[in-house]
Amino acid sequence: MTLNGMRSPRIVDRLVALAVALLTVVPVLLVSGRWWVVLLALLASVPVLWRRRAPVVVTLVVGAAMSVMVLWQKPLLLPWGPLVGVYTVAALSRPLVRLVSLPVTVAAVYVSLTLPRESSDAYPLMGTAFFAAFALGTAEQARRLQAAEHAERARRLEQERAAAVLRERARIARDMHDIVTHSVGLMVVQAEAGPFARREEAGECGDAQREVFDRIADTGRATLTQLRGLLGVLRDGPAGALQPGLGALADLVRAFELPVELAVEGVPRSLPPEVGVAAYRIVQEALTNVRKHAAASAVSVQVRWGGGLEIEIADNGRGGSPRPGGQGIIGMQERVARCGGTVRTGPGVQGFTVLARFPVERDAC
Repeated sequence: MTLNGMRSPRIVDRLVALAVALLTVVPVLLVSGRWWVVLLALLASVPVLWRRRAPVVVTLVVGAAMSVMVLWQKPLLLPWGPLVGVYTVAALSRPLVRLVSLPVTVAAVYVSLTLPRESSDAYPLMGTAFFAAFALGTAEQARRLQAAEHAERARRLEQERAAAVLRERARIARDMHDIVTHSVGLMVVQAEAGPFARREEAGECGDAQREVFDRIADTGRATLTQLRGLLGVLRDGPAGALQPGLGALADLVRAFELPVELAVEGVPRSLPPEVGVAAYRIVQEALTNVRKHAAASAVSVQVRWGGGLEIEIADNGRGGSPRPGGQGIIGMQERVARCGGTVRTGPGVQGFTVLARFPVERDAC
């Protein structure tokens, strides 16, 4: 039998019932052989086996049997059955039951000592024994409640850790999507424009061609920097990542192949890093979608400071609804929602519009 098996409630109850029966019945057999006294002794001890199922009923049964028995046979030892019953009521019952059981126990003990005319020395002994049993049962219930509270707290912390890991993975996935889709896609478009610039130069020194390929190199370097930042998150935690914010918008729109008008209204204020990163990624994803789907010739990016932060990206393309199955707009919504803001996407006055609002008073996403 394993140690865990020895500690199981069923085994413990059997051992306790056996010990109580022996301590109650054996002294009665040694002093009196009357069958009905032995029967009362069994009734005052054996029901302890079912104390967990019905603690109040078991305590009443063993207490009544013990009270009747002491009228004819003064106990040689403590009333173990009632003591275990009182302990169990205090350990397993609800607070109201415990509150009611205390005066009932005191009254029953007093009657059990008064009717057989016990000596005055028995009163403090029995009072101390029953009080100790009740106190031990109350302490056991408090210990179990505390253990259950600790287990629940540990379970919640584990759930929070797992949720945090999932959120971090989703955030990294969105960043990877934004970086690769925008930057690498831009590199491909610029590389494809290289041969056309070469033809236009027609044997000249190739300034336009050099500008295109310099832009490819700059974009590639920026992409590598951001990818290293994301790997720093995995290696060193959030402190290891260098993520772009609103200050990098000028470089972002400058590297875009279409004309982009960047306008800032209001007085800029300091932002939590998470809000700055989310705002940058919103603009980046919107510009990527313009290049892929809008067939536009110009884009405007407006940054408005007021009660909060508003960022509006509008193009003059064909507009229409977003294509089904894309993850870009879903990623925008998740980013803004994590910062407590809102985002609206859809056809604008001309082309397609993305409008994101951030409550800049918040400190984190």
